[in-house]
Order: sequence, then structure tokens, then C-alpha cells
Amino acid sequence: MFARAFRVRANSNIKGSDRRKLRSDVAAAFPSLSTEQLAELIPNKEELNVIKIYSHKGEAITVYVNHRNPILFEAEKVLYPTVYTLWVYPDLLPAFATWPPVLQKLAGGADLMLPGVVVPSSGLPRVQRGTLCAVTLLGNRAPVAVGVATMSTEEMLAAGMKGKGFAVLHTHLDHLWEYGDKSSPPTLAPLVMDSAAKESTGDEEELQGKELVGSCSPEPEQHVDIRDLSLRDRDTGAELLGQEELCGSRAAEPAEDASTEDQQEAEDSRTPQEQMDALFNQCFFHALKCKVKKSDLPLLTSTFLGSHMFSCCPAGKQLDIKKSSYKKFSKFLQCMQHQKILQVKELSKGVESIVDVDWKHPDIKAFAVPEGFSSASAAQDSKSEDREQVYHAPEIIPLYGVSTKMIPLFQESGHRKGSILSSSEVRNVIINYVKSNELVDETNKNFVKVNAVLCDCLLDKSEQDEISHLKWDELLSRCLERLQPLHQVTFFGQEPVVRKGNIEPIDISIAQRSSNKKVTIIKNLELYGLDPQCVANALQQKVQASATITPAPGAKDRVQVQIQGNQIHHLAKMLLEEYQLPRKFIQGLDKAPKLGRKK
Repeated sequence: MFARAFRVRANSNIKGSDRRKLRSDVAAAFPSLSTEQLAELIPNKEELNVIKIYSHKGEAITVYVNHRNPILFEAEKVLYPTVYTLWVYPDLLPAFATWPPVLQKLAGGADLMLPGVVVPSSGLPRVQRGTLCAVTLLGNRAPVAVGVATMSTEEMLAAGMKGKGFAVLHTHLDHLWEYGDKSSPPTLAPLVMDSAAKESTGDEEELQGKELVGSCSPEPEQHVDIRDLSLRDRDTGAELLGQEELCGSRAAEPAEDASTEDQQEAEDSRTPQEQMDALFNQCFFHALKCKVKKSDLPLLTSTFLGSHMFSCCPAGKQLDIKKSSYKKFSKFLQCMQHQKILQVKELSKGVESIVDVDWKHPDIKAFAVPEGFSSASAAQDSKSEDREQVYHAPEIIPLYGVSTKMIPLFQESGHRKGSILSSSEVRNVIINYVKSNELVDETNKNFVKVNAVLCDCLLDKSEQDEISHLKWDELLSRCLERLQPLHQVTFFGQEPVVRKGNIEPIDISIAQRSSNKKVTIIKNLELYGLDPQCVANALQQKVQASATITPAPGAKDRVQVQIQGNQIHHLAKMLLEEYQLPRKFIQGLDKAPKLGRKK
């Protein structure tokens, strides 16, 4: 719910009567809280604010803030505690434990799957479907997430601890947590030291049962690559086997461990943030020196991170920009640009690309490839990453801007010219306007009476003398048609970008060349975060035909992919199945050749 940025619409202080009502609602929602705890959570005299926000999906949420920290949030008339509140009252909700590396996935918006839930020897807490629950990390009772159980405890066990267990609403490290003081969870010892927790603190002990991942060290988060974890349902046997082999290989190489002991001690003396900064620098220079070629430029920054830098990350470590001092990958690249190592440009709005690299820069020339990365393996890794790179389709949400003509209809709800709203917000404004002005037809509630404001805003001049009533659906559709079209694009790991107009679809066309030869032309890939060069390379390998990149006519700073033959069938499979792009954003798939047709 808060994995992406939200919009704050109102902020006000809560008065006495409202505080008493809130305290009563909290007492009803969480009966385990004592009178003293309620008075501490909802104080009488201290500043207590209420904030109205909208999530990136347009959901209206109320957040209550005390001492600058969000303590509660309310969605659809249901109260939920934040992690800040749960750190003070850790036993407020039934808690389920998971592994530390899983937190990164949860904070990114994933739900908690049952293979990631640790089953203690004392058994799981007894909950019903829909019960509000907390998620903790193994060995620490301080909750790091709040979610709703999607099945009862009995159903979880009957399913063999497979499938989705909890719909996660809020986590440590998400945007709601960032709205507070950004403090870290306290260390709270478990009430009962279960066998799973004891095993995690042993030096060479193996975990029992069917957990998500096995551990072979006191601090599994330092050795388990989070990219190897999955919150989706899968057979965990192979993962456990892989961890056992990893432990065996370490046991078989005591000399190597001893030789790196001094280096590990030096790393431990640095703060986690300093270690992450160093890891980003290492992977950055490694990728530039061994992975990226001049012919790859311009290269999308997201491709550079996901396809090249990740492949240079040492085993057992995970790149996480939020744990570095940069916080955003764009800021890291800005720092490298200031050092004149590379040049980054925004070739299309919201999509940045690396356009130039100074391979003669002293820092690149002086970088030594870490042991274990041979040039051959590095080239192989690069090829496998190009094939296996997970593309995240952008989230595209249509938005609407209030135009001059529509101001009279929206000003009652506090909006003015240029205000940006989602379709659900527009719907709520229209419904509230109709009800507040008593425009619902008394004889047929499916119709709305057209008053002077609706007449001026929604009817053409030729219709104003003829139409006196509109159906609800027609009323809403007319309203949306007369608002300024906008759209919000959110690329994976980046802040949302709002653009004017409707997003242009990926345009696929067939052109005739000399000697009656056909070519397939693909445009607008950059708008969806796709690297045209990568798409061209992938298509070329699939169909064994030559592909080229040329400037797109009439579109500044954009290119198009051109490949020999009518390749729409292969292209459709790539865009729809591999990249998971919705069909409505692709234009020209109907031009595919009919199967079985002989030429």
C-alpha cells in the first residue's frame, strides 16, 4: 500500500472530541491495550495530527501522527497500527516470523508467501482468514510489517505452507515509515527461544523443516543473496540443497577463509552504509570495465543497474541503493558524472540513459577485477544476464487535470485549474456534487438532473435545450472526456512521473522495401522503459534476421528498431508474455501474417 510515494491532501490537528472518538475506536479495534496505553498512544494535550493522503493507486487513507511519527492509518474504515506503534506494543497483534532478507521484498510491495514463514517448535499463532497480523524477523520480536492473513492457520498447514499467506499493507522502509523519523526497529528478544531461532544462531547447524532458505552462518543476511529468494510458491528442496552445498564448500576451504579474515575484519569496522557505498563503487567500475561496450550506448540506466551491475555483485551480497548514502541510483550516477566518468541524459521524459563513458578515466583503468571473476566468466555472465534479466513493466495510471471549463463543477470540492485527480477521485467529486445539490431524480435514481453548472460543463450548445437528465454512467464519461488527459508512469525502483496526454502505445508497422522485401518497425519502446538495443538483440537471436537501430522520424531523441521480415508473431510473444506488457499499450499486432498461409 505504501511501497510507492503517496500524495498528501490535508493536514490538521485533532481536537478534544475527535480525540475521544479516536481513542474509543482504537480501544474497540485493539482491546488488549490498557487504559494507560491508550492514553499514551492517543494523548489528551500533546500534538496529534490527522493527515489525508492518497496512495499511488488512488486509495483514500487517513494517517494519525504523534511526535512526528505515524502511529495509525485508516483505510475503508479499518484502523491499522504502524510499525512505530508496534515497536512500543510488540504484542498488539499475532506475529509471524520470516527471514531478514525477505524484508527487502516486502518493502518493495510484495506479499508474504507461506514458504517464507518460519514455523517455530511451539507452532504458529492461531488466526482466522482476515485477521490483522504482524511480521517479525527471526530472532527479533520487533515487527517490521503489518498484513492481513489470507487464510486461517489450519488452512496454512493443510496447504503445506505453500501459497500466499499474508497481504502486506505497510512495512519498515516503505514510504509511510519514511514519513516518520526513519528510526530502525528495536532489538526485542523472543519470549520463547524456539528451535528455529536457536538453529539460526549456531555456527554450523542446519535449519529444520521446510523454511524458505537454509542458513549456514550466525548472520544469514550477510551470505544469502536476496535475488535467490522468492516470495512466490516453489519447491524449496533445491534451495536447501544449494545452501548445504555452499556450507560444504566453505568447510572444505578453511585456508581461503583464513586468508580473507583480515579483510572481513576491516570490512566489519566500516558502517553498513559505508560498506554498501563501497559495494556500489566496486560493481559500477566492474560493469564499466568488463560488461559495457561503446556499441551498447546509449544504455538505459535501469538496464545498466539490473543487467550489468547486479551481475558483478559478489556471491552472498546484494546491492541495495536505499542502504547506501546515495538513497537513489540517479544520485549515484550524478556523483559519477561529476567525476567525469560518464554522461547521463534524459532522452525521453522520465527515462535516463548513459550516453557516454570515459574508459580512459584513471579510476576505470586502475580498477582491478575481483578474484573469482575471469574475463570469460564475466562475458558469459553478461550474456546470461541479457537473457535472464527480469523486465518490470511500468505501472501506468490514467489521470485527469481540471480544465478551465470544468472549474465550476470541481471548485466545491476544493479543486482548481490544473488539479490532478485519478478516475476514482473524479467519480467521488461528481457523486458528492450531485448529492450535495440534490440532483438525483426522485422518480428514477438512475438519472441525474442537469442544473446550470452541469449544463455549462458537460453539454454542447446544441444539447443544452434538449437534455434535462443524464444517466450516471453518461454523466461520468462526459466529465472524463472534458478533463485534460494525463498519465502517471512508475518505473521499477523510480519515483512516479506525470506526463501530459495519453501515453503513446508501442507502434508496430510493416514497411515494404526494395525487391518486395518486408521489414518490421517498432517505435516508442523507450516510453515503457525498454532498451531498443536489447530488444533488437533479442529479436535478432530469436528469428535469425538482421536488426538495426535508426532515428525515429518526427520524434526527437527517440529511435526505432527495424528487423527484416514480418516478425510480429515473435514480437507479440516477447512483449505480451516475456515483458508482461498489457495488450492495450501495443498497436499493430493485427498486422501479423496468418499462420499456415503459403506464399
